[in-house]
Amino acid sequence: MAANLATEIVSTRTRRGNRSRWLTVVATPVGAAATVALSALLLLAVVAPMLWSDWANRTDTAQILHGPSSEHWAGTDNLGRDILARVLVATRLSVELALLATLIMVAAGLVLGTLGVLFGRRVGRVVAAVINIAVAFPGLLLALFFAVIFGIGTKGAVLAIGFAGAPGFARLVQTLVAGVEPRDFVLAARVAGVNRFRILVRHVLPNVGEALIVNATIGAGAALLAFAGLSFLGLGVQPPNYDWGQLLGNGLTGIFEHPIAALAPGIAVVLAGLAFNFFGEAMAKGIGVTTTLGKLRLPVVKPPEEGAIPRKEHADDVVLRVQDLRVSFPTAHGAITPVRGVSFGMARGEAVGVVGESGSGKSLTALAVAQLIERPARVSATELSFLGTDLRRGATRADRELLGIRFSMIFQDPMTSMNPTLRVGGQLAEVARRHGGLSRAQATDRAVDRLDAVQIPDPKRRAGQYPHEFSGGMRQRAMIGMGLMGDPALIVADEPTTALDVTVQSRVLQLLESIRREQDVALLLISHDISVVRQVCDRVLVMYAGQIVEDLPTQDLHASARHPYTRALISVVPDMHTALDEPLAVIPGRAPDPASFPAGCAFAARCPLATDRCREQMPPLETDAAGRRVACWHADQPQPLTPEKAKAVS
Repeated sequence: MAANLATEIVSTRTRRGNRSRWLTVVATPVGAAATVALSALLLLAVVAPMLWSDWANRTDTAQILHGPSSEHWAGTDNLGRDILARVLVATRLSVELALLATLIMVAAGLVLGTLGVLFGRRVGRVVAAVINIAVAFPGLLLALFFAVIFGIGTKGAVLAIGFAGAPGFARLVQTLVAGVEPRDFVLAARVAGVNRFRILVRHVLPNVGEALIVNATIGAGAALLAFAGLSFLGLGVQPPNYDWGQLLGNGLTGIFEHPIAALAPGIAVVLAGLAFNFFGEAMAKGIGVTTTLGKLRLPVVKPPEEGAIPRKEHADDVVLRVQDLRVSFPTAHGAITPVRGVSFGMARGEAVGVVGESGSGKSLTALAVAQLIERPARVSATELSFLGTDLRRGATRADRELLGIRFSMIFQDPMTSMNPTLRVGGQLAEVARRHGGLSRAQATDRAVDRLDAVQIPDPKRRAGQYPHEFSGGMRQRAMIGMGLMGDPALIVADEPTTALDVTVQSRVLQLLESIRREQDVALLLISHDISVVRQVCDRVLVMYAGQIVEDLPTQDLHASARHPYTRALISVVPDMHTALDEPLAVIPGRAPDPASFPAGCAFAARCPLATDRCREQMPPLETDAAGRRVACWHADQPQPLTPEKAKAVS
């Protein structure tokens, strides 16, 4: 089985759409132009000194302070040196010093901004107060202050600009870290005993790194402008070295007679600053872009290649058989049995919905079938088989492999079902590695492929993210992708649309429906919302107080429901004809406590048709000629009108 699954993984073609989102930086005209400009600037910084240094340093007393000409495009300075060549050669020193100052700014800002994580809240509050005071002063004033402290010259200017920008960057780091620190995956790491430095490096900084890189890029442009300003004032680069700021200062002395001498380095400073800033803005937009799906595209989920995974076919094509399933929990006052005698079966490709109020036993039934209920709870059944394998005998290794590959469980809340400290791709890959025997690389490829199959945009990048970085709908689709890591014959979806808005809910339901039809997979959909089940399922099981009280086709749900509880569930769902000026319909009373179920029908206390027989004798689940099942002494009997409805009819 593992070898066959590995063959399937290796043969799966690479899907489109796996580009890194950093490439989206050049997807817009502004981003492309900024990328070209910044690349040209960096290239010029490398090659200009090699090509034009001699020309830039060559003095010619016969050409002093000449204007632009064919020989000197930007004219000459007071020693007859070519101004354009000097501006080009100064690119390297100007860019190098700006990047070095930016590096100091980032390093100091990271240290200051993360002290609270490393040493606790008290230290963090003190550092925050210092940062707030420093940020209150203008950056140029801080730069001048540090320039006086560190001294005039290149070294002093670099340190001055770096430390002047550090408070602003530190505040950014503090803000971003404060947004990540309370997240579940960080708290889980602390509970697990991970030290603070490892939490910072492993869990916090990777989740804020992209924003910091973007702001550092923009900060490099600001540092370049600031450095030019200090050199212009005579506090930066000193002769015989020169950068754009010094050239600008030299040219400004004769600006009225020879304006091009100041204009050329000024243009260089502005263009370089714009290149850094526009590239940073393009990075911000590119990183923030989420792929728009537009019109929903139902995925074509290819079934495994022939022979990839052996299937157990049966004459009746039954996937699941459950007969008289019971789940009980021991207590100090005796056993409690919240699931009492549940019986049903499912065929390949069939969609069955399970509806009922909270506490009716829906999820416990699914967990019992999936062998996920542990001791001291006790699960018993007359028959409990999956693909012909008897699950009552205990979880053998073969049973675990069968359930791991052919049985898929989609839990109600993916945020709590997924490990917040592990990346999504790794959690999906674990299924194939543990149950399919795949290597790490093969399992990772499979995880990316499954994320793509459930319409996760940019699946390769998303596989490397943590669950908190996914939206609610994406987490739910990732859970579905986890269920597709093997070759499921049955998918159990436990409230897969809880807490999702109607648009995302519709997409998740259509995705499940598409997978069911494409792969001929049986689907057991658990929900408290009867309208959700009606959209997807062929058949509905209505549960109340741990029992199935009605089993009928979905198409008969509204017109031919026979049990009063089923009719009550339908009546409380608002529709387009619900009166807006009247209270919404509710089911009176509350479900019985599993510790004290009544002797007769559990719904009798809330049923308008209940008689003494209902309160004393439990009705059996009987099957009619059409194959529908119902457990009610008064099935098909018309339900009396409530006083409100009677008043409305009159």
